[in-house]
Amino acid sequence: MLSRRDVLGSSLVFLAGGVASATAKAQESNTYGAALTGLGITNTLARFLAGIRYEDLSPEALRQARRAVLDWVGCALAGSTHPTVDVLLATFESLGSVPTSTVLGRRGRKLALLDAAVANGQMGHVLDFDDTHLGGVILHTSTATLPALFALGEQRGSSGRDVMVALAAAFEAGIRVGQAATSHHLGGWHLTGTLGTVAAAAGAARLVRLDETQTTFALGIACTQAAGMQQNRGSDCKSLHAGKSAYHGVLASSLASKGFNSSPEILEGSLGFTKIYSATQQNEALTAGLGRTWMIVDNGYKPYACGVVLHPLIDAMIAVSRQARQLATDVARVEVTVHPDVIRITGVDTPNSGLMSKFSANHAAAVAYIDQAAGVAQFTNERSADASVQALRKVIVVKPNPSFRLDQAAATVRTKSGASHDVQIAHATGTVSNPMSDQALREKFLGNATPVIGADQARRVAELIGNLDSLGDIGALIRACV
Repeated sequence: MLSRRDVLGSSLVFLAGGVASATAKAQESNTYGAALTGLGITNTLARFLAGIRYEDLSPEALRQARRAVLDWVGCALAGSTHPTVDVLLATFESLGSVPTSTVLGRRGRKLALLDAAVANGQMGHVLDFDDTHLGGVILHTSTATLPALFALGEQRGSSGRDVMVALAAAFEAGIRVGQAATSHHLGGWHLTGTLGTVAAAAGAARLVRLDETQTTFALGIACTQAAGMQQNRGSDCKSLHAGKSAYHGVLASSLASKGFNSSPEILEGSLGFTKIYSATQQNEALTAGLGRTWMIVDNGYKPYACGVVLHPLIDAMIAVSRQARQLATDVARVEVTVHPDVIRITGVDTPNSGLMSKFSANHAAAVAYIDQAAGVAQFTNERSADASVQALRKVIVVKPNPSFRLDQAAATVRTKSGASHDVQIAHATGTVSNPMSDQALREKFLGNATPVIGADQARRVAELIGNLDSLGDIGALIRACV
């Protein structure tokens, strides 16, 4: 008698062998739009993901993996005290979540494995302080993936190296799918919910050591769950997208490990991800240069706790404030020039909450000028309602310039006395062209983690992550983060 695995393997062989006839029938009739194309792109990517080894990764890819873990853990700890997380935890407990997996920053609190992935993902994204890849795709890869890897890794006793390799795999899948679905973001999708689901599934599949066929299935199971709308910016739902991506990654890899299948062409198919999530496609990006370069190398890190497209604007406003040395009440007019996408993404002139202010160019410019900072404290409900901030917002004009890059900005401040001050920002702080140093990233981590777990424990966690390559059990790091 054939086992379930034999049956599934035979089914996949049949699917592959029937590509020619299926394609011919699809050309004769459009009644079955999901007929196989025979391109094999999803399978090629899955084969690569399943085969990535620690030894394959470049020294810079390994460095960025450690940096990504450090940054995300700090952001998750800082976000663990947010009221949104309280609501989420209380809801899971009321639904009967079995306490098996650690919730970061919550002093021994545990949830069921899938629930913990959601909670840790939401707290890592709720402050909008987490890392962001800008390689043609605005994706918070780590916050969608690491909660899945932590939940599965704690359960399995995975090593630090295992997590690093899985995270690199997640970046490969998430960024490449985004680069292939070229107008995905313009369709209103929140990429951390959609591409983040793909990334989390790829990372989870690699962590639990799925083979090529199982990884193909995991990608398909993930893609059919992918969701998240930009309309929910400024609400509790935006950070839930990150948590659900992690959830989907855990579920997809777990189902695939037991033979649960999916389309073998979920990415490139005629009704696959890049086709239905994007009006335009560039499917060659899914496999171009596999193994020659690593997507994680081009990851960016946020010095400011808000939407990443606001960062060049903030750099400009802090610099011009230091140059002008004038009180906000002495400012007559501010002109800020940015890439048009900044206005499209953050055109909220009068934010009514701290979460919404993270997507307001006017608010970010105002607090950056007044406080010469843009950390967690600058994007609270109280700061959004502050009279001095609101007054300065009214004299700020944000102008688009199509010739600007997304990481570029300029600011001009004109004072009531007639003086004028100008600043140009070529590349925002934290981007690949103007990266945060290891020391700056460590200071950011300590600033995020210390209020939650204390200074000594924060330094211990930073040391554990610095030696992630030699950590035998990721559970040791997770348990240190409570």
